[in-house]
Amino acid sequence: MPVTAGPGAGGPEAAARAAVLGHPIGHSKSPALHLAAYRALGIDMEYGSFDLTEEQLPAFAARVRREPGWRGLSVTMPLKAAFVPLVDRVEGLAAELGVLNTVVVEPSAAGTVLVGHNTDVLGITESFRHAGMESVHRPVVVGAGNTALASVAALARLGARRVEFLVRDASRSGEAAALATRLGLQVAVSPLDGGAARLAAADAVVSTLPPRAADGLAAELATVPADDGGAHVLLDVAYDPWPSRLAAAWEGRGGHVLHGLEMLVYQAVEQIVLFTGRQDARSRAVIDVMCASVGVPQRTA
Repeated sequence: MPVTAGPGAGGPEAAARAAVLGHPIGHSKSPALHLAAYRALGIDMEYGSFDLTEEQLPAFAARVRREPGWRGLSVTMPLKAAFVPLVDRVEGLAAELGVLNTVVVEPSAAGTVLVGHNTDVLGITESFRHAGMESVHRPVVVGAGNTALASVAALARLGARRVEFLVRDASRSGEAAALATRLGLQVAVSPLDGGAARLAAADAVVSTLPPRAADGLAAELATVPADDGGAHVLLDVAYDPWPSRLAAAWEGRGGHVLHGLEMLVYQAVEQIVLFTGRQDARSRAVIDVMCASVGVPQRTA
């Protein structure tokens, strides 16, 4: 059944729509992912993109409240924390982390209600699980920003007891380290420079840095001798350009690399479920169509 929005005041039924917000936004793969899924599901849904700064966000949120047809918003950098005070409530992991990446638009008798969610955690968790990692023991998170918060929560769900952060500025790691402590994890914080040996010793790594920001670490990692193997999996959320230098260095040492877009696919699946109520968005057939839309290799199992 097609998703439709309620009628506007005295007007015809408005087209259902959603969008991704961020700055910059031209590189975003979210429109391709969402539109591919909606076509596969037979859902009539528009999905666009808006380049917005934090200063422009309140006016846009007010616009969404006024205009009929809105079903949801995908939220990326630098808006994940800035949107939190603009929603009516936050649920689940968004409340725990203090950052969101999804806003669901709900009609009510009192007016439009905006509800914040965080599907990044599921995106990271599912990426590792589909790589065969049901548990992690020596995880490292590169960076300490908003995506690092989701990474910590995901690693805790995968059974981590401790986490080490490699950061450029230790003074900015407080929020991520505090979250890890609240979740019962032991915490270590080390400098990014000189951190390649710590990276090489990890069984699971999430690099949350922007494109090319980890190039120096990659060059250093290439000089560290490979060990005898074991499970060594890197998820690099920076997917443009791909492979990143860090991903190439990791793979060159015999480690397994998860494409940065893989996390994006799985978090988008959960957004689609929230926007449409269609649980079958999680089906293998829909996920395969989404992967194909952005060139991510499909899972064989």
